[in-house]
Amino acid sequence: MPSCDNCGSFVTEAYVRVFAPEGMETVRVCPSCEDKVRDGADIRTARSTRQQ
Repeated sequence: MPSCDNCGSFVTEAYVRVFAPEGMETVRVCPSCEDKVRDGADIRTARSTRQQ
C-alpha cells in the first residue's frame, strides 16, 4: 500500500498516480501532512498548520 514519505499516512494509488513525481511510487507530501505542502512541482514548509 502506498504511503506518504513525509508523514507515513496511507494514500490511495490514484493519489500517487496524480501527485507523485514521474517514476516515483510514493508521494513526498499528502493532505495529512501538517508541516509540508505541495508548491507546484516542489514541496515547502507550511506557513501555518492545517485545520482538520
